[in-house]
Amino acid sequence: CIWGVALALGRKRAGTREWSRNMRGEPMSKVEISYYSDVLCIWAYVAERRLEELADQFRDQIEIVPRYCSVFPDAWGKIERRGGFESFNQHLKEVAARFPHIEVHDDVWLRGRPRTSASPHQFLKAVALVEADDNEAPSRPYLDRLSTRAARKIRQAFFAEALDISDWQVHREITACIGVDYGLIEERLRSSEALAALAIDYGLATDNGIAGSPTFLMNEGRQKLFGNVGYRLLEANVQELLRHPKEDEASWCRTPLV
Repeated sequence: CIWGVALALGRKRAGTREWSRNMRGEPMSKVEISYYSDVLCIWAYVAERRLEELADQFRDQIEIVPRYCSVFPDAWGKIERRGGFESFNQHLKEVAARFPHIEVHDDVWLRGRPRTSASPHQFLKAVALVEADDNEAPSRPYLDRLSTRAARKIRQAFFAEALDISDWQVHREITACIGVDYGLIEERLRSSEALAALAIDYGLATDNGIAGSPTFLMNEGRQKLFGNVGYRLLEANVQELLRHPKEDEASWCRTPLV
């Protein structure tokens, strides 16, 4: 495999709660984090490491539910309206210089130019559907899931290798890298199952007032963190929810970050 590794979808029905125990042996509900992103968004690429740190630190205390929102439905039109591909390429390299944990190719948006993020999003929903057919998938840690690995590889293929991730041939190569039969992916695409799953994500993004990518939604939508959110703020929100504050308890974490 020529690209890197990991991001996921441990999907659960909204509102479902699982229970573990705190240090005093009292029941403690699992915190659900709905993570909305567009795979062409540089800020979601930056945030990926923070999401992985949350998964590693809190493990079975949280349930990460990746969802996709549409920030680049017409990528070429959006970039042209913002000064063109060369200007956008320079902007992404300037962002990358501030975050040494990410890699951005010198030719990003100059060589591989996806027309839309909908194509890679649909592919990732197909991977998640294939994964859901595996009875053991829900028990796998977030970082070990096929859908997690596929999403990370999609982002790395675009940002680090400047490939057109709307191209189905790139999807085929990523599928081979994660050890999945592309025929299974194609079934979900042809049947429109993947498209329907993506439409659900886009609809939920609208219903929940998701303003952009990335957005972390917690506490049944009461806590919404948007944009370049630092890890300590994410950690504080999760820790607060694990304490089970009363509904009328004041919380500085409930103010959306814009």
